[in-house]
Amino acid sequence: MSKYGMYAKFTAKPGDRDALAAILLESAAAAESAADCELYIINHSETEPDVLWVTEVWSSQEAHAASLTLEATRAAIQRAMPLIAAVESTRLRPVGGKGLSFSNGG
Repeated sequence: MSKYGMYAKFTAKPGDRDALAAILLESAAAAESAADCELYIINHSETEPDVLWVTEVWSSQEAHAASLTLEATRAAIQRAMPLIAAVESTRLRPVGGKGLSFSNGG
């Protein structure tokens, strides 16, 4: 089974980037206990002051989808929605690199 990755670009409403980052960082902390979440990193854009990028790697697309049904995830999304002006995402299939291991060859 292939791993599943995503880059998500969150554009916060003006002045709300740091509050949105705090919610995303809470989600990252919660992901620490999710075995299927292998990477969840929140990044500030250096060129767009209201933009955050989230980099994710999951054991599978199904594991990612299942995470979105969890009550804690749904609550975080509800708290974040008023702070978000736009969201764009790019789905990926990770093939390897530092910090990412494949027990079955990918």
